[in-house]
Amino acid sequence: MKGKCYIQGMAAISPQPTFEENCFSSPISFSTTNLLPCLEPDYKPFIPANSLRRMSRVLKMGLAASLKCIADSGIKVSGPIVTGTGKGSLQDTEKFLKEIVTYKETALNPTPFIQSTYNSVNGLIALQQKCTAYNNTFVHRGFSFENALLDSMMLLQEGEDHVLTGAFEEITREHFYIKSRIGFWKEEQIDSRELLSHHSPGSVAGEGAAFFMLTNQPTEKSYASITGLKLLYKPATEKLLSALQTFAPAVDAVITGRNGDSRFDHFYDTVEKYFGNTPQIPFKQLCGEYDTASAFGMWLGAHLLRAQELPQAWIGQPIAKPVNRLLLYNHFYGEQHVLIMLERV
Repeated sequence: MKGKCYIQGMAAISPQPTFEENCFSSPISFSTTNLLPCLEPDYKPFIPANSLRRMSRVLKMGLAASLKCIADSGIKVSGPIVTGTGKGSLQDTEKFLKEIVTYKETALNPTPFIQSTYNSVNGLIALQQKCTAYNNTFVHRGFSFENALLDSMMLLQEGEDHVLTGAFEEITREHFYIKSRIGFWKEEQIDSRELLSHHSPGSVAGEGAAFFMLTNQPTEKSYASITGLKLLYKPATEKLLSALQTFAPAVDAVITGRNGDSRFDHFYDTVEKYFGNTPQIPFKQLCGEYDTASAFGMWLGAHLLRAQELPQAWIGQPIAKPVNRLLLYNHFYGEQHVLIMLERV
């Protein structure tokens, strides 16, 4: 899709201290268990204490990230709210399923079932902001965030002034174990900071929530503009190369979802070869692998475009300035591929 929209505000909760002010001055968080959990902030400034007790982790992360994004943008949410998630609230889903077994399908508490629905985060945001506009959640595995972004860009082209767009995902111990049985994660335990040097099947599990306030007009506070979006399903190498041609030349850096999984390195090798000496910036050693990880990549890219620099510890290499055009490329286990073009405002 071609068109243009602007990131007016954003916020992220991730395995890194991204929710904090001056987060890039903090050391990188890492794990040696093949699971990168989020560094959760103090939710009390965003969520009343009586509500906190009844909310699962993903609800708290999604709501807090969205409210900080709204505050960062300075825009009151009266327009559409669009999100994407691959799994929704796993914690509440597992709790409800366990209660079915424990209570033999009698005397069940409906709260975990209600809060496990995919649109529960959107509903909480709308209730908080007293927003009755368009509200939608996309659940399309590795295309979940990208479809939310596509929908948001179309809404802006149709005349909306602003759209709150986000993604959220959580990992639980049970879900981590289940996916480890089918080869999602590495068999050997590694230091997440060295993820990309371990060329073996599987990756490191991650989670996170990221929100963006998108507008159809730029301001002096805008982080970046989104000028292109392309989704590919199980593309052959020729089709991937053809898609890359629509975004080249004049790309100053490429942010990639390279995740240390040797089964799919060839896709990233193709991109790196195509762009030659253009700097390649991986991001999944920071956030891990999950359905909507590209939202974290877009958050990182928007920061780079506005600040024109990021700590070398975060991005792995110094970047020559200026960075005016940045391409984000990510795929989810070789099936769902996405290209997002970000430009400096």
